[in-house]
Amino acid sequence: MSDTGPSPRSTTPRTVLISGASIAGPALAYWLHRYGFAVTVVERAPALRTGGYKVDIRGAAIEVAERMGLLGDIQRASTDMQTGAYVNDDGKRIATLPADIFGARVGRDDEIMRGDLARILYERTRSDVEYLFDDSITSITSITSTPSITSITSITERADDHREADGVTDFDGADGIDGVDVTFEHAAPRRFDLVVGADGLHSTVRRLAFGPEERFVRHLGAYISAFSMPNELGLDREELYHAQPGRLICAYSSAGDPAAKGLLVFRSPRLTYDHRDPQQQLKLLAAAFEGVGVADSPAGGWGQAPRMLEAAREAGDFYFDGMQLIEMDRWSHGRVVLLGDAAHCPSPASGQGTGMALVGAYVLAGELAAAGRAPEEAFGRYEKEMRGYVAVNHALARKFAREMTADTRRQIRFRHLMMRILPYLPWKNVIAKKIAEDVQRAALAITLKDYPVPNRAAARPTYAA
Repeated sequence: MSDTGPSPRSTTPRTVLISGASIAGPALAYWLHRYGFAVTVVERAPALRTGGYKVDIRGAAIEVAERMGLLGDIQRASTDMQTGAYVNDDGKRIATLPADIFGARVGRDDEIMRGDLARILYERTRSDVEYLFDDSITSITSITSTPSITSITSITERADDHREADGVTDFDGADGIDGVDVTFEHAAPRRFDLVVGADGLHSTVRRLAFGPEERFVRHLGAYISAFSMPNELGLDREELYHAQPGRLICAYSSAGDPAAKGLLVFRSPRLTYDHRDPQQQLKLLAAAFEGVGVADSPAGGWGQAPRMLEAAREAGDFYFDGMQLIEMDRWSHGRVVLLGDAAHCPSPASGQGTGMALVGAYVLAGELAAAGRAPEEAFGRYEKEMRGYVAVNHALARKFAREMTADTRRQIRFRHLMMRILPYLPWKNVIAKKIAEDVQRAALAITLKDYPVPNRAAARPTYAA
């Protein structure tokens, strides 16, 4: 990527509102500011969310991180996981392997806590980007004009009329759109040239501009929960797994963190609950693991499970959600576009969501800069670049969602046996490479373009921390 080539087609600063301050939003804000856009990020949480589980940075995402100058920061904040092991009901390690085999990491691939990556991105953008915490979007209104008429049309209303037969909505053609009026829960209404929904699986922007979430969610048959917990097991950069029919329990610790993390997965049809109500979610989690690890219970299981459920109830960073894909025919309507999980969530089963967010932010920003005052053209090229990459990673998610939990104790015993004997097999390196093959293919399923970048970012206001 050249830093000495000509500036993008338009040097006039354009205003962009990004909803979501996790990974995709700040990554996009970084690139857009560099291209001379004026960026505002709105985030529902009252402050930066620093919790979450460990996430992998692989393949094309490593290259994006390097182009952002973040790779060194990521490496310094690496989880530095050393080993992974399966344990039996008594907590005895019955099969131990290097953590990179468990994580399917090769070469420069790395792993970082989601909160650490969010912090790195925020620190790189906070002086150049306006952040509005403790707020969210309540309405989006497209401002359209013709040579003689200016009209205001609610995107929310028109989304209800979208033509599902061919995936085209009444307002797909954005010719004549001058901008987007946005109202917020707290801040005063404002007008932006573009609005980006980078607000995750349960995206508010997607709901307002494209319609109800149910149209786009594909449930993969499982739920996952993650949370901080006391490191009573004395783990040191190690992850422990315990399998039960239809359930998976994991505890791990990462470099520099005195606490541990818990991860609970269970197979289930789609459940009905409020995704913003942790008490409902905790009840569902407790029901799914009822009796597991309890003495004399027919469920059997690792005795750590009840303590992990208690830790989940006390954790300040409790997370619970379905293993779900987001599948959409289009990621843009007029001057509104979706990014990351909001557009194409691959579910935690893929291990690729964070990498896809970084790659998508790079591509979207580059195409917007190259297209100048023609964002609709940029959105089309952004989708064209990303669609194949997304499809491969969605296929990976479907595969891994089935494999994360075993159906029977017999399957679990066979898995343990294979893990136990793997270190002693003469062709163990070939097997390890095969384990990583599908993941690496998905992580590298896009060829990154070189987008022109100005010699220096356009002069923008400096925002208070």
